[in-house]
Amino acid sequence: MAKCGACGPGYATPLDAMKGPREEIVYLPCIYRNTGIEKPDYLATVDVDPKSPHYCQVIHRLPMPNLKDELHHSGWNACSSCFGDATKRRNRLILPSLISSRIYVVDVGTDLRAPRIHKIVEPVELFWKGNVANPHTSHCLGSGDILISCLGDPSGNGKGGFILLDGETFEVKGNWENGEKVPPLGYDFWYQPRHNVLMSTEWGAPKALADGFNPDDVERGHYGCRINVWDWSTHTYIQAIDLGKGSIPLEIRFLHNPDAAEGFVGCALSGAVHRFYKTEKGDWAAEKVIQVPSKKVQGWLLPDMPGLITDILISLDDRFLYFSNWLHGDIRQYDISNTHKPKLVGQLFLGGSITKGGPITVVEDKELQCQPDPFVIKGKRVPGGPQMIQLSLDGKRLYVTSSLYSGWDKQFYPDLVKEGSVMLQIDVDTERGGLKVNKNFLVDFGKEPEGPVLAHEIRYPGGDSTSDIWM
Repeated sequence: MAKCGACGPGYATPLDAMKGPREEIVYLPCIYRNTGIEKPDYLATVDVDPKSPHYCQVIHRLPMPNLKDELHHSGWNACSSCFGDATKRRNRLILPSLISSRIYVVDVGTDLRAPRIHKIVEPVELFWKGNVANPHTSHCLGSGDILISCLGDPSGNGKGGFILLDGETFEVKGNWENGEKVPPLGYDFWYQPRHNVLMSTEWGAPKALADGFNPDDVERGHYGCRINVWDWSTHTYIQAIDLGKGSIPLEIRFLHNPDAAEGFVGCALSGAVHRFYKTEKGDWAAEKVIQVPSKKVQGWLLPDMPGLITDILISLDDRFLYFSNWLHGDIRQYDISNTHKPKLVGQLFLGGSITKGGPITVVEDKELQCQPDPFVIKGKRVPGGPQMIQLSLDGKRLYVTSSLYSGWDKQFYPDLVKEGSVMLQIDVDTERGGLKVNKNFLVDFGKEPEGPVLAHEIRYPGGDSTSDIWM
């Protein structure tokens, strides 16, 4: 933590955060929904300290009191946005459930290594007080409250609304948004107060995506294609930036520098990364800066297989952009010193759908000469593809998990559901760029006591490059 007379949680600036301590433990939600194992999801604490005797082991499991929640992403009660407030502590992890619409508030302050449940916000609170459901991303606000984006309404239709939790009591205060206008779909969001803006993205209607992906639902308009722009101070929806039908923009990241008026969004189905930016007129626009070409294939759901960009992140110094292609199976590192022209400097295949000897044949590929080898580490052939990513504060280690969402895991990677997901660690060359697998690091969630489980997002106790926002 930052050393100063009276500071709140996190760090004064993103560059200060880069000098923070090395991560020793991480938290991951572990999901049993859709696996055939009738057990509750849980929060795993994993030891990632190479000096520890428990390195690469799950050292604690906190089971939820309900079945089939579909834990997914997590956030904090307080982060670097509250750095100036010495009364705030980062001691509660917010765990929204994508399918049950419950929100668990987890106490990590009493014992960092053994979290416990502090409070449960029941779905009916979201339904009655906000007419929203399927909560996804949570970010703490400088005001002390917690803002959570939602995918739908209580009937399973798409609705890009938000819910606000009181940062002390964790009571639902109601919606964040004002006015009648709300986007038709929701997913992730990021805010940049110095430009008076919040940006949100769109996955799909919960009832369309809940049990798997049907390509016809894209044509029916059940999947998203917009960045939605909100006025930060009035909480009103002011602009939509269309990125193309069926693009499915998922994770959105402003540059960490709080003065920056630009950032990037990864589009899953179109396989594109768009740079969004503030125009001279003062509104917002986007330009495509990276395109991952689809591969022509046989033996798959469709004749063209997109990369399926599912997670992206930016290093705290705003120098590198990373993303995962969950279907093709690679992780990429781009130098974004020039944000208009990202330059590919690192790439690694960690499984995926197109490995040699599998059921899918690539018949035309604009990037590769041949299909990649299956990924094997410590004697284990890794099922699935790289999905959630998290970068160490100093930018030198990238952690990767392989589960996207249980309903889609089951459809695209049945072996992943049978065998459980993994967590891997990639060593990053922060000078010239470049990625290398740490062959000594494997957390195999196929070996969990209750049976193979799907581990998802990675969170550090002290905050990280996807949890903290600077004001």
